[in-house]
Amino acid sequence: MFSLTFTLLLNCSFTKKPEFVRLENFKVIDSNSKNITIRTEALFLNKNDVGGTLKTDDLKVYINDLELASVISDEFDVPKRENFTIPLTVKIATDSIMTDENLGSLLGSLLFQKLKVHIKGEIKYKILGYSSIYSVDEIQDVKIKF
Repeated sequence: MFSLTFTLLLNCSFTKKPEFVRLENFKVIDSNSKNITIRTEALFLNKNDVGGTLKTDDLKVYINDLELASVISDEFDVPKRENFTIPLTVKIATDSIMTDENLGSLLGSLLFQKLKVHIKGEIKYKILGYSSIYSVDEIQDVKIKF
């Protein structure tokens, strides 16, 4: 029984962790007088026969260089042998963007109708007692409509 299990594990492709490619599809999905909701997707490639889970609790969100929020989500299941995305959504209180220290960049954002969104931190990957970390550091200009 042990040798059968060992043989099956050796025949499975588990040579490395899934590959983090990039954050993509940044967009404001809702903006009103109280909140701005921004969504992006983290793109991964998994060439392994096993899945695992991803957790995104250590991602910070900066708007116009001011740290305003963190991405907190449930764990995501990693599919076997496929490319996949995990959605990352953050809701930011509009009044937190409108501060004295952010006034200059806010006026520029209003004029050009875009925000500089910077997501920085770590995504954690876990499988069968093994864990690894992906570093994320992506900046995008996102169009807004007030």
